[in-house]
Amino acid sequence: MSYLHDPADALPAETSQLWEHNARWWQEAFTEGADPEYEEQIVPMLEAELARLRPSCLLDIGCGEGQLCRVAARVGAEGAPVGAGAAGLGAGTVPLRVVGLDPTLAQLEVAAQRQVPGLPVGLVRGEAASLPFPDGCFDVALACLVFEHIEGADQAISEVGRVLRPGGAFLLFLNHPLLQAPGSGWVDDQILGEQYWRIGPYLVEHHSVEEVAKDVWIPFVHRPLSSYLNAMAAAGLYVTAMHEPAPPGGFLARAGEYAEAAAFPRLAFLRAEKLAVPDRSAPPPRGVARPTGAGGPWAAPTGPGPQ
Repeated sequence: MSYLHDPADALPAETSQLWEHNARWWQEAFTEGADPEYEEQIVPMLEAELARLRPSCLLDIGCGEGQLCRVAARVGAEGAPVGAGAAGLGAGTVPLRVVGLDPTLAQLEVAAQRQVPGLPVGLVRGEAASLPFPDGCFDVALACLVFEHIEGADQAISEVGRVLRPGGAFLLFLNHPLLQAPGSGWVDDQILGEQYWRIGPYLVEHHSVEEVAKDVWIPFVHRPLSSYLNAMAAAGLYVTAMHEPAPPGGFLARAGEYAEAAAFPRLAFLRAEKLAVPDRSAPPPRGVARPTGAGGPWAAPTGPGPQ
């Protein structure tokens, strides 16, 4: 199988079905302790963020088989009290409600099977660019290694701004847009005796389907970091933290070719928080109309979050 596609053009809609076809590969390779980057890096970072924010209602966008939903539900159950953290989210002592959203039925079915007794997670089939939730109903929205696989990231970030409550936080984990741009990688030049990290065409938006394992093809969309930041600003989301962690030890132990490249991050993390009052000076992202009136992404909550 191969895919011929102009990388300057958006991927055809049918490529999204690759996630249905390859769901088992993801579940076996990246969940339930199988992947050191999740176990040693992503999960601890998420735990630390949730301990700081103490939300009362969280949305995991692109939840897959639900492993980070389960982490959030566990952290919420262990926290005392949830919903009264330093960030002032979800004032009160209600238990954390976790909702996972994914378009892939094969992932949601496994997420339902892996639910932990006493730590329920609501599961919804849907798309990031059209979240099926009311305005202002979540304290935290999470997207982990999702936005680099989907079209319409500007619209999806606008939707994040809409469903977050004022003061809410967006936690975005990405393959590092600069150092993981197409064509990037560690070069060990035996002829010249040089070792360096080659950076591909970072500023060029690139849409592709790549073979990440034998016969496993996954859609990728590379965007420069500025495209994410500008979309956040347009949605009333302003960055309050950024981390570029070094690859964890467990990953380096498995990937010997990265041993000399340990100072180059594979992951980028952004925390952005929603303004209580919108900044109308920020332009809307491409293809996204500026909201007006009570239905905009900065509207006050009109009711409780998802049950």
